[in-house]
Amino acid sequence: MTADGSYSGVVDRFEGDRAVLLLEADGETVAERVVDSERLPEDGRHVDAVLDVQIRDGEIVGVAYDPEQTASRADRAQRRFDELSRRPPSANEDAESDTE
Repeated sequence: MTADGSYSGVVDRFEGDRAVLLLEADGETVAERVVDSERLPEDGRHVDAVLDVQIRDGEIVGVAYDPEQTASRADRAQRRFDELSRRPPSANEDAESDTE
């Protein structure tokens, strides 16, 4: 059972009319919850949406969409992708730069 408190919830995926949320605390995933999509705020009904989730007595009692965190995570993910997608220099390019 998930402890009472506030969590960041990230919409991981949809399975039919249900959403799978990954609950995070201190940057670590601590639980996974499946909820009816209708329980999510309309603007937070998309994959990678970040939600503020309140748990009491093991049940979700509140959900609010966090557009700033959603945008921030998307930006960080895009930067990581851009860094990883840069082509490393070829052996010829390395050799040419060593002779200059």
